[in-house]
Amino acid sequence: MKKLIALVLSLMFVLSCAGAMAENSPYDYNHIKEPIDTSVTGEFTYWSCFSGDSLLLDEWRVDQFMKAYPNVKVDLQFVPESAGMNNGKLMAAIAGGTAPDLVIADNYYLAYGFGAQGMLEDMTPYFDKIDYAIDEFMPGYSNLMTFNDGTYLLPQDSNVIFIYMNNKLFEAAGLDPAVDYPKTIEELDALAEKLTVTNEAGEVTSYGYIPWLDSGDDALYWPFMFGGKIYDAETNKLDLAAQPVVDCFNWMNKYAQKYGAENIKGFTQAAGGLFSPDHPFFTEKVAMTMIGNWATNALRVYAPHVEYTVCPIPVPEGGRANSTPLGSNVFAIPYGAKRPDLAALFMNFCIRADINGANYDVWRSIPTIDPVFDEVSWTIKGDPIYLMERELANSPLSGHPGLCTVSTELNTEMKALRDDVIYNNKDPKPLLEALQVKLQDLLDNPVW
Repeated sequence: MKKLIALVLSLMFVLSCAGAMAENSPYDYNHIKEPIDTSVTGEFTYWSCFSGDSLLLDEWRVDQFMKAYPNVKVDLQFVPESAGMNNGKLMAAIAGGTAPDLVIADNYYLAYGFGAQGMLEDMTPYFDKIDYAIDEFMPGYSNLMTFNDGTYLLPQDSNVIFIYMNNKLFEAAGLDPAVDYPKTIEELDALAEKLTVTNEAGEVTSYGYIPWLDSGDDALYWPFMFGGKIYDAETNKLDLAAQPVVDCFNWMNKYAQKYGAENIKGFTQAAGGLFSPDHPFFTEKVAMTMIGNWATNALRVYAPHVEYTVCPIPVPEGGRANSTPLGSNVFAIPYGAKRPDLAALFMNFCIRADINGANYDVWRSIPTIDPVFDEVSWTIKGDPIYLMERELANSPLSGHPGLCTVSTELNTEMKALRDDVIYNNKDPKPLLEALQVKLQDLLDNPVW
């Protein structure tokens, strides 16, 4: 571990990996000392998508906000399925003139679609309440925040995706994860084969890698990393049948044919989820997997015995090397909000490092404005994983894959297409060409 940390810190993440650090320390909520402002008055309604510990955090920051602004009341409501975006509740509230003043959604695809359909307010007139300008956010967030000459979404924080490697399984195969991590797709494939273990009957007992496990199940992540543009905002055109996307699904199908897609399916269905001790990476049934920064906390809680190393997602020639798909929790002001000014003030309060610090500390999530990294405890402690996240998030090649007005349909359809390829051994190109025509028609002829 010392060797790994020294390696990463010395190279400052130039194609390097990072080892897991010590456990996350609890965040001290009580240190917040906020000046009191009694000049701001009013009330606003805030719908939160969060539950469990994340809702407790939301309750805490609402309480801190009302202490700082004692003449403002926040009506916080937990609304499931991405603040009502995925179950019709928010749409009904907007249509009925009873929309909340602010929502936070954990599905940015849905939120983007709401903005594209005219169901969100342009935040631009209220940015005087926010301490950061639009151009201060990292490049990978521009297509998420702004469209149609307006600003409709504000990311609270974000996540970075990378490859986790089980140190014990690497070492058992005579490998050093600090050196032998995969830099290319060819190296990933070779490692996957080397790390796959079979019994005397030839049955796989431990997989080296499964491309569609964990975050690999997002049907746009791997095509994006292979170099697929997927969508061109300037022309409003999808590019689904481009060669990088075709190559990506053919690459996945090689794993399906080599190891048996149904065998893998049975294996993964019998395993536990990420937030359980039975996840296959935790039980050493998978040597490598692609997940985001939040898995570091799951490992700390459910598998503290597992020593692991992380590295950037390997890509083929022409792919998005040293970058990442980004995933963000986003604030939005629904159309018809009565106090968007108070909503903007609260958003500004929430994206501060001291207020959002609990998120960063527990989940290793990241700020979306680069200088804010310097205020986060992981940066202050010199955590190599967080250093890697910062570098990946700042890459001009990083972004939110396939973000367009039909993003939700695109994700659903691409996943079904991928499954058709890997379970039925289909040629992806004609399937992608047909899907291109279908979804482009939705783009060109919106129903709203």
